[in-house]
Amino acid sequence: MRGSWWGALGEAYFKAFGRPGHNELLSGIPSSAAEQYAAPYAITEEFTAVYRLHSLIPDDFSFRQYRDDKELLACTFRDLIAGGTTKIQHQIPFEDVLYSLGTSFPGAPVLHNYPNHLRRLPENIDLIKTDLAATDIVRDRERGVPRYCAFRRILRMTVPKTFPELTDNKQWQKELEEIYGDIESVDLLTGTLAETKPPGFAISDTAFRIFIVMAGRRIKSDRFLTDDTPEVYTPVGIDWVEQNGFREVLLRHAPVLGPILADVRNTFFPWPRSVH
Repeated sequence: MRGSWWGALGEAYFKAFGRPGHNELLSGIPSSAAEQYAAPYAITEEFTAVYRLHSLIPDDFSFRQYRDDKELLACTFRDLIAGGTTKIQHQIPFEDVLYSLGTSFPGAPVLHNYPNHLRRLPENIDLIKTDLAATDIVRDRERGVPRYCAFRRILRMTVPKTFPELTDNKQWQKELEEIYGDIESVDLLTGTLAETKPPGFAISDTAFRIFIVMAGRRIKSDRFLTDDTPEVYTPVGIDWVEQNGFREVLLRHAPVLGPILADVRNTFFPWPRSVH
């Protein structure tokens, strides 16, 4: 991933000397020539099938003050859908909303962790309740998405022959065998959530293979990240794009969070909570 963005010379070289020209191998995809690879960019069916990260959404939320971590409001995910976020923003100061979300952990993309509120979505016009977990599986089957083992074969990855080879969780091994019987029948989404992950990975290796290809394809096909130069952005504009990140964007809108983010190595990591 870092190679796609920074190239062989790496981020440290860029920060010291800038991005040296338009060589993708040396300095990464940004500023290289755009390439559509014979077809206009589009989301692939494979990406749609593995980009199911509903498990990241918690069922319960706690909104707290950035000054002292004092809870202002506890609510559920159901309270935040169908316009609920607007109501929360009217009750809770913006900087407290950012602080609360930044200091909260997401759910893990694993089996048995699908948010309950997405499994009982409010009744629609036909008085039907929607179980989005079941819908995800049905959509893949209807669209002819290969099952887990077949999907990995297409990617030229190793394929598990038994349920213990799929996951090291013994309880899941039993449950998967009871439900599917045959390892070849395991649905793609189920397999990616059950799969034993490489050390340090938040998502399965199977999903990551698709993610990494799609991320590079997305950047390479976007003129705003490739062909457009300082002449388009202006030198000041391109410098702003190159030198600013998530931290700078957050602090531009909520400067009071500066002390909290001061020692955070990566602002996409959970932030430290204020001391009472």
